[in-house]
Amino acid sequence: MDEIDLRILKILQKDAKCSLEDLSTELKIPKSTVAYRIKKLESLNIIRGYYAQIDPTALDLDYIVISSVRVKYGKDYHTELGSKIASIPGVWGVYFVLGDTDFIVIARYRNREEFMKNYLERLTSMPEVERSSTQVVVKIIKESPNMVIWW
Repeated sequence: MDEIDLRILKILQKDAKCSLEDLSTELKIPKSTVAYRIKKLESLNIIRGYYAQIDPTALDLDYIVISSVRVKYGKDYHTELGSKIASIPGVWGVYFVLGDTDFIVIARYRNREEFMKNYLERLTSMPEVERSSTQVVVKIIKESPNMVIWW
């Protein structure tokens, strides 16, 4: 991957609907070269898809929780339980981590009642879960769906 590939990624992250013609003009390279490079980035799974960026607050999903979850160890527990947690409605991200906590979970809901019913009750009823500690986000300082390319 070179500087042109990185510039393509930055542009597509900002606007996935950017045309080949606009990319070609901005990068000062032929459209065929841009198309080839995008196809290469897709085939290498560097670009895994194109998405609409939706404002969660416009859907009234501004009750955000971040949970630290400690679980019982077992064979392939991180894969199996991670998938089980990920299937809870409203869960946005599940991360297997090292340390006193096994998983960090980020989820979005419309309100506290929805969070309790759809998330907390389901999570704490899983026999593999020993305990969890949940924090409620009161203000978003920075949130971006884009991968930060700083180099």
